Amino acid sequence: MDLKQKTVDSLKKYETDEDFSHLPALPKASVLIPLLLKDGQLQLLLNVRSFNLKNHAGEVCFPGGKSESSDKDEIDTALREAHEEIGLPPNRVETGLLITPVVAFIEDSFQAHPNPEEVSEVFTVPLEFFTKEADHSCYPVPSIFGPTHCFIFTDPSTGNIHQIWGLTAALAIIVAVFAMEKKPEFEVGFSLKDPVSQFKETLNSRLSKL
Repeated sequence: MDLKQKTVDSLKKYETDEDFSHLPALPKASVLIPLLLKDGQLQLLLNVRSFNLKNHAGEVCFPGGKSESSDKDEIDTALREAHEEIGLPPNRVETGLLITPVVAFIEDSFQAHPNPEEVSEVFTVPLEFFTKEADHSCYPVPSIFGPTHCFIFTDPSTGNIHQIWGLTAALAIIVAVFAMEKKPEFEVGFSLKDPVSQFKETLNSRLSKL
């Protein structure tokens, strides 16, 4: 079995159809977590948000954004946003792995065309990086998934140093664990077996206090 198929099979174990429609009318958004095979390794594709943006300027994130009325579902939102932000054509994405958010494989030949209004840089990180202690830090600052995780990654192709933290880091850890079936070298502070249930419990608790 090749690495791609093995990864798909591993991720499908965690496929979910969780419904959050019972929650109050909160703003809805989706992100695409693009996986690709590069030099025999699983890699994650990430964006650096444009410094021209009002919110979270210059931060590392996955392609994604708020839902629009024309979007059919979460997958449609994630694919539309990825197309708008980095020029990723929806027909070059293998979807079907809905893990809230959307995990998908893209071709290793894909060349990003960042929209300068939204994205200043696109880069890839080996998925295994998010299981290693070496470049990882954890802070007792609560988030939706427990403590705040942070990784410092130096892109070997450009020399640029990127800080990957918060929700983006938490999602990267979860995908790495699910896809590679490998426990991180550090304590994550949230359930790796059932993060969706923990997410729902935390979200409901916070909403009850509004």
